[in-house]
Amino acid sequence: MPKLIFQQPDGTEKSIEAENGLSLMEVARDNDLGIEGTCGGSISCCTCHVIIDKDWFSIVGGPNPDEEDMLDLALGLKPTSRLGCQIEITDELDGLRVSIPEE
Repeated sequence: MPKLIFQQPDGTEKSIEAENGLSLMEVARDNDLGIEGTCGGSISCCTCHVIIDKDWFSIVGGPNPDEEDMLDLALGLKPTSRLGCQIEITDELDGLRVSIPEE
């Protein structure tokens, strides 16, 4: 299982093994990392906003147009911001570093 590293707003890090096929939002939400995922992954909120480490952004990829529209509403938006619900966990993401913005 891929291991993901989440950085909390206070700077602490938590390493979590994630099951392939889940979304980044589901992993963060299920591990009480401060991600809500209110809309359940339908790209109708931005409560799963995360910031992908710049070294990983090219691997994860950028947002699609619908996701970009929703990210415009997110607080603390960065060039590598994504909605966690739109990132599927795969073995390729082993070691992924993600920051959870303070919102």
